[in-house]
Amino acid sequence: MNFKSTRDNSISVKSAEAIAKGLSPEGGLFIPESIPAVSLNNIKYMADMTYTQRANEILGRFLTDFTEEELQKCISAAYTKEKFETNNIAPVYKMNDSQYILELWHGPTCAFKDMALQILPHLLTTSVKKLGIDRETVILVATSGDTGKAALEGFKDVPGTKIIVFYPDEGVSQIQRLQMCTQEGKNVFVSAVNGNFDDAQNGVKVIFTDKEYENELLSSKKALSSANSINWGRLVPQIVYYFSAYCDMVKSEEISVGDEVNICVPTGNFGNILAAYYAKRMGLPVKKLICASNKNNVLTDFIETGVYDRNRDFFVTTSPSMDILISSNLERLLYIVSGGNADLVNGYMTELKENGKYTVTDEIKKEISDNFCGGFADDDMCADTIKKTYEKFGYVTDTHTAVAVAVHNAYVEKTGDRTKTIIASTASPFKFNGAVLSALQGEEQIAELDEFRLLEKLAKDYELRVPSSLASLEEKEVRFEVVCDKNQMKAVVNEFLKN
Repeated sequence: MNFKSTRDNSISVKSAEAIAKGLSPEGGLFIPESIPAVSLNNIKYMADMTYTQRANEILGRFLTDFTEEELQKCISAAYTKEKFETNNIAPVYKMNDSQYILELWHGPTCAFKDMALQILPHLLTTSVKKLGIDRETVILVATSGDTGKAALEGFKDVPGTKIIVFYPDEGVSQIQRLQMCTQEGKNVFVSAVNGNFDDAQNGVKVIFTDKEYENELLSSKKALSSANSINWGRLVPQIVYYFSAYCDMVKSEEISVGDEVNICVPTGNFGNILAAYYAKRMGLPVKKLICASNKNNVLTDFIETGVYDRNRDFFVTTSPSMDILISSNLERLLYIVSGGNADLVNGYMTELKENGKYTVTDEIKKEISDNFCGGFADDDMCADTIKKTYEKFGYVTDTHTAVAVAVHNAYVEKTGDRTKTIIASTASPFKFNGAVLSALQGEEQIAELDEFRLLEKLAKDYELRVPSSLASLEEKEVRFEVVCDKNQMKAVVNEFLKN
């Protein structure tokens, strides 16, 4: 299978090249030329498989230039009980008769990004080897919190790679900051950026599309790549866990093969819910994709109106991984629903860059609304949902998962649609312990506690176990304290690459 660019249909590359490059030269995103089919018989067959076997079934349909041996090696290295502390890798928790929580946070950094970023380094290094590339791969990452740590952990000391992560200085939780700034590894670097996530993300894109800089790096045998969800190698592993969740529900007899489910995803950059859309297009029986946003509800407005407008106030919320106003992966959806019209997509992206907004055609708007619905929950609604979910079901959610639960509750009330719904739980409650405990007990109960005492209190009061990776944070040395402006990001990269 070949991959095209969302902005230039004349570009066609194999999956190895798409993964190695990360971003198309003109700034477009790589996308498969066709969407492979998975039949109901295939799904029935996969129900009795392990997670790694299911991953092999799905990834093999996209990464057709990888040998079976290469793919199995990547998968088996990524998804182990030692890394995910469970054989199920992405277990499904039945909260009630209509809500099933897909726990995507059992990996080493306690967030859903591990599901892709534990395998991406293996896919990338395999791709580079397959292409016969004799140069060092320099990974640039902009993060709103979780991607950064997951990428750092995945690429730590991987031969032939270096990784630089940029995060918004005031836009991550203290736990997220500590996870990144204490990262071990000889090939890693972390810098805060003055501004929000979009500033960091745009700064990375500017570096990627700088032809002169690309040639400068190539002359020193270095090449840029990405671990953000703009890289197809980051997005494709996320398709797997939606099939896996459905298969687990079949195996536990919660549904029968062919029964429709809804999928509700808390999302900012649109990658996680786009993976669910791909699963639907491949044949997973999905009725509706519910896009859950926080107060930065640019996606909710877009789905309802067909107008994407980032010209609005930016809010720092208790669900910081969703504090995004430019949802990069939406570009891939636009390409698909426009029938592969790269010129149209290119026009939309130019409008977004120059004017901060664009309006899609009525046909595209209808195609999107036929598959997606949007909703949002602000911090108060999120806190209320955390408290009520625990009181009713004894289940503690993090803030991002709570946004999804709140949006799904509102969707059911509005539509009466009680279809069984897979809710993507994207982070452990321990990663956002302050906001979670404040919702459960009130701010006054935690006012004097630091991050580590909060971890202990959440575990003790709710009979939970602190993930080992977070429990060890207090003893780790802070290695990275750099803060730069967005126009200084290239200089930060250059300084790191000198070492």
